[in-house]
Amino acid sequence: MDNKTYVFEGKTTNEAIEKGLKELKLPKSKVEIKVLEQEDKRSFFSILSPRVVKVEMTVKEGFVKEQTNVVKTNIMKEIKKDAVERKPADMNVVKTTVEDFLKEFVSNLPTPDVKYTIETQDNNVIIDINGEDTGYLIGYRGEVLNSIQNVITNIANKGNRDKIKVMLNIGGYREKREKDLENLAMKIAASVVKTGKSITLEPMTAYERKIIHTKLQANNKVTTYSIGEEPYRKLVVALNK
Repeated sequence: MDNKTYVFEGKTTNEAIEKGLKELKLPKSKVEIKVLEQEDKRSFFSILSPRVVKVEMTVKEGFVKEQTNVVKTNIMKEIKKDAVERKPADMNVVKTTVEDFLKEFVSNLPTPDVKYTIETQDNNVIIDINGEDTGYLIGYRGEVLNSIQNVITNIANKGNRDKIKVMLNIGGYREKREKDLENLAMKIAASVVKTGKSITLEPMTAYERKIIHTKLQANNKVTTYSIGEEPYRKLVVALNK
């Protein structure tokens, strides 16, 4: 709730006030009310005009601060409650939960004979899916694959205090994509050195940006950095001055 002014209408002053209090969800004592249009006696010429009364309502400043403090207190309570309810990750339980999801997921796919493996290392879940015609599970430049990975990540992290990282690979896509990005990195670097102009790549995931950054880290002629916000964050390759 902020300290803005609101205007409400009604056929009578009371109706306009009641409407305003209902929409603001506030008691009358917490707002300042100013009648903008009174219920004046109407003339013969205005008898057919609809009756409209306008009132102006402003939430009292003290109440705004009071409500803000209440909201902050409630948020802190929820954070503390969540921290208490969350438990250290049991990777056996995490693996079972993820496997239950994958069983149902794979059983509903339109292509037969899709297989998967699940491994856990520390707080990492490594999933490999293979089968014929799994391209639709990868999508354009891994968009579908990344979406599936995000879903599984949320499932793996539910109720866990520790952060679980999920790494999903489908049909060897990660290895192919990594090789393509490394080749792209070398071509982009050569172009930047030749022209002296920086090049901004299309939006990529943090994983893909890291591949290019790592590949060019040893190249002292160029530098790399990221711009923008997720999920549209981009990598820039520039001349190292």
